[in-house]
Amino acid sequence: MVSKRKAGIDVGGTLIKAAILDKNGLNFQSFLESELTQCAAWLKESLADAEVCLTGGGASRLREKLLPNNVRIISEFEATCIGVRDLLDKEPGETPDRFILTNCGTGTSIHFVNGLNHRRIGGSGIGGGTLVGLSELLTEDHGFDALIHTAENGRRDHVDLTVARIYEGDVPPIAGDLTASNFGLAAREVKGITDADKVASVIGLVAETVTTLSLFAAEKENVQTVVYIGSSFAGNPAMREIVMAYSKLRGIVPIIPKSGQFSGAIGALLSLEKNDR
Repeated sequence: MVSKRKAGIDVGGTLIKAAILDKNGLNFQSFLESELTQCAAWLKESLADAEVCLTGGGASRLREKLLPNNVRIISEFEATCIGVRDLLDKEPGETPDRFILTNCGTGTSIHFVNGLNHRRIGGSGIGGGTLVGLSELLTEDHGFDALIHTAENGRRDHVDLTVARIYEGDVPPIAGDLTASNFGLAAREVKGITDADKVASVIGLVAETVTTLSLFAAEKENVQTVVYIGSSFAGNPAMREIVMAYSKLRGIVPIIPKSGQFSGAIGALLSLEKNDR
């Protein structure tokens, strides 16, 4: 039985994610980052008596809008690693002790996790912000959900240049369906390319870039598992499929845990549980 409601809130560059624990169990809630004021009002009204821990780049800005007495702040990377460990324990199979953690949110951050320790390896500006921003520049659609829906009927082979296309009539030295150049085919012929094709190719660009960086990190740290989290994977089957397939092709075990986009919020919540012991 939960004696007091608790909430962990991850204030990211695009989304605000909340994990709330009460007598009914664990629940999730999310807001756009632009809705920071509305989120604060919701917290004051719905969770006025709750103990709250914030994390993420915008944690201080949200804290300023709340009564500080019951509000703590925890490092984003610490919260994420705590949350990921909890989610992995709920996944089927054995929880890896050493792995690369790739968080693809607005941008992408890559960490090496070894037991209870973690170290940031690097990152990239390519991420969910790229997916939405570039797709909106190329099409008339707006918003993550609308873009993912548009991409459902898209064909990347109308836009991307594959290895097989370059070696047409010959046997390629590597898998023919691998991308030789993202958007490379569009440089030759743009006629007939639909918005769906464009968004599908943007998703491919982001997914392949994120995976490639993760695989290099795994090789550097000599680990066999990469855990992928972040809002970019939520409701985005194309992104998940590309990342899973490319990782496996390179001999890496990929894990995309359920509710991975809430890792930071879950970690912030669990830090409250830890402090209460």
